[in-house]
Amino acid sequence: MKIGLSVKINVSKIDKTRLFKGEHGTYLDLQTFVELDQQDQYGNNGFIAQTQTKEEREAGAEKPPILGNCKVFWRGESNQQRQQGYDQGMAQARETVAPAIDKFDDQDIPF
Repeated sequence: MKIGLSVKINVSKIDKTRLFKGEHGTYLDLQTFVELDQQDQYGNNGFIAQTQTKEEREAGAEKPPILGNCKVFWRGESNQQRQQGYDQGMAQARETVAPAIDKFDDQDIPF
């Protein structure tokens, strides 16, 4: 399943010591946790925080502050889900049409 997320962060909370230079600009590692089927009191499905290093986690360092929230604004189906829906629809159609075909009598044709 594909989802669209709207993301909003408070840039004043960014720990600027974690910014790093890359080939195409300055970057910041972030992580988000999203609950697709639940929202908080403000309609958010998750939050965004700066990424904590493995060493920081192992040392029991304080978790980085939450910088913002994210909200699911769109959900789509994958090709596999569309195919499964099509296959289920075809199976239902066969169940509906097959009994009618079995009852068909050549003498019902007027020519």
